[in-house]
Amino acid sequence: MTKLAIYDMDRTITHAPTWTPFLVSTARRHAPWRLLLLPAVVFAMLGYTARLVDRAGLKQTMQRMLLGGRLAPEAVERAATAFADRIVATGVFAGARAQIAADRAAGYRLVMATASYRFYASAIAERLGFDDIIATESEFDESGWLGATMMGENVYGPAKLRAIEAWLAHEKIDRKGAHVRFYSDHVSDAPALEWADEAFAVNAHGPLKALAKKRGWTIVDWER
Repeated sequence: MTKLAIYDMDRTITHAPTWTPFLVSTARRHAPWRLLLLPAVVFAMLGYTARLVDRAGLKQTMQRMLLGGRLAPEAVERAATAFADRIVATGVFAGARAQIAADRAAGYRLVMATASYRFYASAIAERLGFDDIIATESEFDESGWLGATMMGENVYGPAKLRAIEAWLAHEKIDRKGAHVRFYSDHVSDAPALEWADEAFAVNAHGPLKALAKKRGWTIVDWER
């Protein structure tokens, strides 16, 4: 029996969302003048709230504004390393660390499944001891320069479950022969929570908490 413990990242493991803080900290380090574009970023966010742009479009727009259309490989590595070091040092719930350690001790393969981009989330996952990561992919050119175009789906909502199932197929893991725990803070992950053998609503907002009570999922609070 393969045992998998699959964790969402933002607000499940980390205290706060990571994408905007990553962009701001990287812009400050790489091209401080781009911080002058923050009002335009806020305007783009309002466009998402008004449903004028989807989440994938918003993420790509924010990246173009704050990181530019291309970023050199060494700049990407420095930014990801510095950001991951800061997040893991001060931005991770103690309860998340304890559960990750408990799952590892119980023989679970630790998998992070996040809508965040792999190019920085993988550094966080590595520092927390995850074995694998499933994340949103980015465009890289032949020389390793990062572009602002998303490759494939934004790994959010139903797309996250599709990405997990694709990963299982790639790893040749038979779902029927696996026991899966899934941890998330947000109702957008309901498809994956329904699919899991054990579902954990972690630091759940109102809609997820209500759904968890209806479905009988375990509700835990790592914020305390």
